[in-house]
Amino acid sequence: MNICFYFDEDSMDRALVRALRDRGVDIITALEADMIEQPDEKHLSFATAQERVLYSSNIGDFCRLHTAWLTQNRSHAGMVLSLQQHYSIGERMRCLLKLINQLSAEDMKNRVEFLSSWR
Repeated sequence: MNICFYFDEDSMDRALVRALRDRGVDIITALEADMIEQPDEKHLSFATAQERVLYSSNIGDFCRLHTAWLTQNRSHAGMVLSLQQHYSIGERMRCLLKLINQLSAEDMKNRVEFLSSWR
C-alpha cells in the first residue's frame, strides 16, 4: 500500500504540497482537516486514524510522542520529520518521493524517518 501523508501546520508549504500532489502523492494538510492550533498529540491521533504518515518539522515534540506511544503500546502510521526551512522545496520533494518509492505504508508503521536520511 502506498504512503499517504498528513502535513501538520508546521509543514504545510503550499508549493511543496502542490508539487507532491502533481506527482500523485495523497496528502491532507492540517488546514484542510480543520486541525489548526491543535495539540501535537491530536495531530498524531488524527494522522493515525486516517492511516496517514505524519510529516512535520516539529522534531523534538514528535520524537517524544513516538517514544511515549510505543511505551504505552500505542501504534501510529509513522512519521517523517524534517528541519524547518533547512531544505528547498525541491529537495524536500525529492526526499519524500525517494522515501515513498522505497517504503510502503506498512513499512512506516511505528517508524520515524528523518528527511535528511533520504538525501
